[in-house]
Amino acid sequence: MKRETLFLKAALLFMALPVLALCIFAIPNIAFGSADYYPEVEFLKYPAFVCLYVTALAYFLALYQSFRLLGYIDKNVAFSDLSVKALKNIKLCALTISIVYVILLPLIYVVAERDDAPGLILVGMALIFGPLVVAIFAAVLQKLLKNAIDIKSENDLTV
Repeated sequence: MKRETLFLKAALLFMALPVLALCIFAIPNIAFGSADYYPEVEFLKYPAFVCLYVTALAYFLALYQSFRLLGYIDKNVAFSDLSVKALKNIKLCALTISIVYVILLPLIYVVAERDDAPGLILVGMALIFGPLVVAIFAAVLQKLLKNAIDIKSENDLTV
């Protein structure tokens, strides 16, 4: 393992730990504990629970694809179709997270209305636009990498 990517791989692992802790400890308490406090959204308890775990799954899949991308960099095959595919998967995971939180935004609105906390809507919007920025950035990198691979293959054919 090269020193350049060792720090980034460790950072990916440290990014996974808090989300894993949330999945084990906090999400069940949030999903099942909120039914007593918000009886009007009792019927949304299980869909919200499933949506939170879908976003966690997409997050872990994106971290795994990032780990694979760093592995390609270690093996000096960063300019390959494998890297383009990894960036495409990261983009799809980020879009999935954004779409799931768009679906959950009405539930966030109900909770914010009940608690009289308008800032909660802004948090919900941040949960939508944060992964959307990642998806756009991954799409730009994917296109740039694909163009670089095409230019490299043309140069290899001319020499």
